[in-house]
Amino acid sequence: MTATPLSPPHFQGIVHQFVWNYQNGSFQMTYETFGQGEPILLLPAFSTVSSRTEMAKIAQDLASDYQVTLLDWLGFGDSERPNLDYQPSLYQQLLTDFVTSCFDQSIIVIASGHASGYALRLAQTHPHLIQQIALIAPTWRGPLRVMGVNQKLRKSLKNLVRMPLIGQFLYYLNTTPSFLRFMYRRHVYVDQTKLTPDFITHKRQITQHQGARFAPVAFVTGEIDPFNNRSETLSLVASLSQPILIIIAEQAPPSSKAEMEAIAYGSPSANAQLPNVTAIRVSGTLGVYEEFAEEVSHAIRNFRQNS
Repeated sequence: MTATPLSPPHFQGIVHQFVWNYQNGSFQMTYETFGQGEPILLLPAFSTVSSRTEMAKIAQDLASDYQVTLLDWLGFGDSERPNLDYQPSLYQQLLTDFVTSCFDQSIIVIASGHASGYALRLAQTHPHLIQQIALIAPTWRGPLRVMGVNQKLRKSLKNLVRMPLIGQFLYYLNTTPSFLRFMYRRHVYVDQTKLTPDFITHKRQITQHQGARFAPVAFVTGEIDPFNNRSETLSLVASLSQPILIIIAEQAPPSSKAEMEAIAYGSPSANAQLPNVTAIRVSGTLGVYEEFAEEVSHAIRNFRQNS
């Protein structure tokens, strides 16, 4: 595994390639570094439009005091998008290898959405690598699982989308500008005036890379969910000793918000936090890390100062 810089700098960061060796293959992932100082790793949420650019504003803000590393997951963003059977074990190994290869001291991890579960698991298996964790609108169930679609049907759909012709057509239907705008209006952005044609065009460009459908369909169908159930999630959080910040998005869909509150308090109705857990609420929904980046950065800075 190697990490080598690319050029030129991109939105104030320096772009690099990380070569990951996995199961007799080598895969290239893109990451970006900002600033100098104590290391922070930013992990974007999984989604059809997942990209490190979604967290660029947070990275730029924190870079005045920290060295911030911003990763594109394998199968997403500008990273390679191979035709692999994406599973939690793949991403957990990837994250472990990336952190152990690219950092020579313990780090602060800021993860959003599904990435939160992988960050928590890393803190459990390699506690010396992680000193603090911030989770932004954490989730652990893929969209179809949230909708109640049974596992057999979800697996069938995943296999269908992986097929050469019909799969490409189904993926196309889910990445048209009108569908992306619908999804953003429904549960990603609060302020619909921000969903300009240029914004949607940029998001659609992220979905058009070669091999783009393989990892997103694994996310949508729940194949890369980091946990099997809520109790598994809560048990892991309770087992950790590192300080944890949980940022709850106030306008998130009810089912997603209930999970955020459960992670923060032990259950949606509880009002007590674990000693090492700090929970705050900010305006926004599932895309809060991008739409309200300034508020999220402020919460993270306060957390760092008070923990």
